[in-house]
Amino acid sequence: MNPTPRVSVIMGAYNCEATVGAAVESMLAQDFPDLELIVCDDGSTDGTFAELERLARMDSRVVVLRNERNSGLSATLNHCVSVARGEYLARMDGDDVSRPDRIGKQVAFLDAHPEFSFCGCSISLFDGSGVWGGIDYPERPEARDFLLRSPYAHPTVVFRSAALAAVGGYDADPAIGRSEDYDLFMRLHAAGLPGANLPEKLLEYREEIESYRKRKFRYALTEARVRWRGFKRLGLMPVGLLYVIKPIVVGLFPKHLYKNIRKAIFGGKRDA
Repeated sequence: MNPTPRVSVIMGAYNCEATVGAAVESMLAQDFPDLELIVCDDGSTDGTFAELERLARMDSRVVVLRNERNSGLSATLNHCVSVARGEYLARMDGDDVSRPDRIGKQVAFLDAHPEFSFCGCSISLFDGSGVWGGIDYPERPEARDFLLRSPYAHPTVVFRSAALAAVGGYDADPAIGRSEDYDLFMRLHAAGLPGANLPEKLLEYREEIESYRKRKFRYALTEARVRWRGFKRLGLMPVGLLYVIKPIVVGLFPKHLYKNIRKAIFGGKRDA
C-alpha cells in the first residue's frame, strides 16, 4: 500500500452485507489507483463486518474500522477522517456503485481548479432491476441553490482534506439528524470554500423505484433547523424563511402524492 495515497475514500457501512461488496469493488476498480479505502462498520448486526474483513484480505488498500455501537454517519465519517492520509477525501456509501473513471475525473478537476474546495457530480438512480432515473446537479452552485435542496449528492463528493479540516469536519450533534451533508456543504460555502459538480453521472445511487419511504417527521423538523441555521450563514434570509418549512410541508404530504412527485422530478422509467 502506498504510504501516502493522494485520495482517501471514506465510507460508513451499516447493515449492508448484501451491497457493500459491490460498493467496495467499484472503488478498487477505479482507473485512479493511488487511493486507500477506509470503511468503518457502524455497529452492524448482520454480516457486514465479516464481509469487509474478507475484502480487506483481498486488497491492502482497504482499511477496516469498527464502532462498538451504532454512532451515526457523522461520527462514523469523522472516525474515518481521523486515520485518513490523503490529500483528498472522497465519499462513498455502502450501497452505491461508482463508475471506474469517477475519482480520476474529480481529482483532475480539483487539480486544475484550485478555487474550488470540493467536487461532486450528477447521479443515476438504480435498484435491483437497473437504472430508472437520475438527478442533474448545478455545475457551479451558489448560495441560492441551497434553498430548494442540497445542490450536491453527498456520496459523490471529493473534498480537499484541508477544506474539511478548516470547518471542523462533520457535525455529530444529534440536532443535525440526517442532514449532516446539507449542514456541511452550507458551512463550507459560508466559509468561502465553494464546490462544483461535474455534469456527468459518475455514481449510481441505490434507490428502489417503488420504495419512496418518507423520512420520519422528526427528521423533517431537524432539517428545518439545519436550513434555518445554514440560510442565515449564507445570507439567504428573509427569503429563506419560505424554504425553511419545506421539509415540514413535504412531511405532511400523503405517501402516494409524495411518491408521484418524486417520480415526476427524478424519472420513473427504465433505461432501454
